[in-house]
Amino acid sequence: MVFDLSEKIDNFIEHDLSMWTVLSEYYVYFVPYFANLFSPLFIFVAVILFTSRMAYRSEIVAILSAGVSFYRMMVPYLLGSTILAIISLGLNHLIIPKANEGRILFENTYINMPWQFYGRNQHYQIEPGTFIYFDSYSAERMTGYKFALEKFEDGKLKYKLISDHIVYDTTIKKWSVKKYYERTFDGLNEKVVEKEQLDTIFPFKPADFSQRLKVIETMDYWQLNDFIATERMRGSDYVDFFEVEKEKRTAMPFAAFILTIIGVSLASRKVRGGIGMHIGLGLLLSFSYILFMQVSQTFAIEGNMNVRLAIWIPNIMYLILGAIMLYRAPK
Repeated sequence: MVFDLSEKIDNFIEHDLSMWTVLSEYYVYFVPYFANLFSPLFIFVAVILFTSRMAYRSEIVAILSAGVSFYRMMVPYLLGSTILAIISLGLNHLIIPKANEGRILFENTYINMPWQFYGRNQHYQIEPGTFIYFDSYSAERMTGYKFALEKFEDGKLKYKLISDHIVYDTTIKKWSVKKYYERTFDGLNEKVVEKEQLDTIFPFKPADFSQRLKVIETMDYWQLNDFIATERMRGSDYVDFFEVEKEKRTAMPFAAFILTIIGVSLASRKVRGGIGMHIGLGLLLSFSYILFMQVSQTFAIEGNMNVRLAIWIPNIMYLILGAIMLYRAPK
């Protein structure tokens, strides 16, 4: 919150926002989002602190000497991390997206620059077999220029509409098509109709072309699945980006389970340097995990790597690391 406040305080002052407004309309949503985002790392540090203190006091030696196996000693750790991971999973897919609505609304209102989108050569499939094209589109004016709509049946063009431009009329909630041609094909026969204006409803809205990518952070599990299916059908260039967001919501909570295994294996050994050494190594591992996750996301979005594989690679690699450390832990 301190770092975020120092970065955005100029925006708050510019809009003459009171501290109560900032806290109640922004940070009340900001804190849960980032707390849940970094919860695996918080769990990891907590495990290291607790286990390292036990090792420093020779309590782990006493437990093992009493005949309790190392794996039995880990059961409470794994049970606790599993419960926390399930809670985090539910928050990621169901609760946090609803909280993000308030956070993103506040950012779009007071912090982010007004959204402007001037797309060129926009192609979309709005329904199976139905395609639209804009030579250019202005989200600010809700206007598309050199618009075309085509309908295909069995791979053959059956209908085509060509217009100089279309404008969304917010009063009647319809698209106004200006100076257009309609071409209907029936085998070798073609019918052409020219008209000046048509007010109609198309299966797309201005919001489909003017929304920020962050809008997916406000969607719960089912909404995100539907949105991805729609964007894939339309041929969106950002499908991989949306898939990354979906997989992250599951992969990050599972990391709590993996980092717990690593934390116990690392901190159960009594070493010179005590808790400080364990915390230092733990932070190094946690930051390397974050770095690895960011790199894998880049490969998923910018490269050709399978999204699910790219997002889960850090978990797989650190699970292997955890298994090795667990095997080598003093028992």
